[in-house]
Amino acid sequence: MSSIIQFIKDRFTRMKPLPAGIYTTQSSQDEPAYRLHLRIQPDGNGVLVVNASTVLHLNPTASEYALHMIKGTSVEDVAREVAARYNINKTTAQQDFVEFRDRMQSLIHTPDLDPVTFLDFERVAPHSSNLSAPLRLDCALTYRLPEGAPAADSPTKRVERELNTEEWKQILDKAWQAGIPHVTLTGGEPTLREDLPEIIAHAEKNGQVTGLMSDGLKFVDKKYMDILLQTGLDHLLFILDPENRKSWKALEVIMPEDLYCTVHLTIDKKNKDEVSGYLRKLSGLNVTSLSLSTPDPEMMNSMDSFKDEAVQLGMTLRWDLPVPYSSQNPVAYETIEDAVPDGAGKSWLYVEPDGDVLPTQGLADQVLGNFLKDQFETIYR
Repeated sequence: MSSIIQFIKDRFTRMKPLPAGIYTTQSSQDEPAYRLHLRIQPDGNGVLVVNASTVLHLNPTASEYALHMIKGTSVEDVAREVAARYNINKTTAQQDFVEFRDRMQSLIHTPDLDPVTFLDFERVAPHSSNLSAPLRLDCALTYRLPEGAPAADSPTKRVERELNTEEWKQILDKAWQAGIPHVTLTGGEPTLREDLPEIIAHAEKNGQVTGLMSDGLKFVDKKYMDILLQTGLDHLLFILDPENRKSWKALEVIMPEDLYCTVHLTIDKKNKDEVSGYLRKLSGLNVTSLSLSTPDPEMMNSMDSFKDEAVQLGMTLRWDLPVPYSSQNPVAYETIEDAVPDGAGKSWLYVEPDGDVLPTQGLADQVLGNFLKDQFETIYR
């Protein structure tokens, strides 16, 4: 009798839920570059970030398939574990996993695929679901600017000091432990910090996807660029100064490199007649990712036409990336549609040079806490 009771208990007792946490993998040297981050939440649902750009919200079954894919679990072991956890046929579990894995591989290596139709499962609208932590942390390492830059382009009066190297490493570690897979290093001009390579290397050691927002002028020095690439820089938001020949020269050096690059262009009344030419020149340099902003609300109608022109030239427009500070509040023009982006304070947070946390760049009256001193849960809540 006891053996029968034990059999029933083993057969119908649900396996332990998947452990909450963050899991990551990246491509080997012999295959095209990619990186996956899976964050499993306490309720078993998951968030899968593909190449720091495509975000998929997964139910518990799909989360488990993604976890096994990241771990490299054999198909047979996946079938056995999933069948036992969800009380389904092993053959069905195996077929479902193989189909999920194959479709994910196609999504990873084919950037233009629509995950909603291709993966054939519901994808939650961006920023609409409850997250246990942001997907990205924007870190302003410094508010210093290159010599000659307008002082109004950076709010230096906002902070009393800059965090040192070790303090920024602590913030990166704290973000990683909280489950934040992606950091963007911004400013000011972050390349003015001599420890930038060391900070990028630390993020890479953690497993975080690391981006940089910069005027890129130091990248004219190929040796400097190589250092940042070797430390693990994954993508660059290049702030184009279209009237500066050195800015175009830097972009010519950057674009042939194995580095994903988005170009940011600020449009105003002074340069609006030149924008079409700028867009064609960018297309000629094989720029495929573009961020646009304007400090002038009266330029919004023109922005629509420039947006269409960029799309016709084969560029993808990015609206949820940090933009450079200017003398006007950047939040007011970070996107065409909304004053404050939907993901502010939810899908991403912004850390100032002294560690203070804002929902997004520019909202200086909404300090949520200090990333170095305060508990992350308190800040995010």
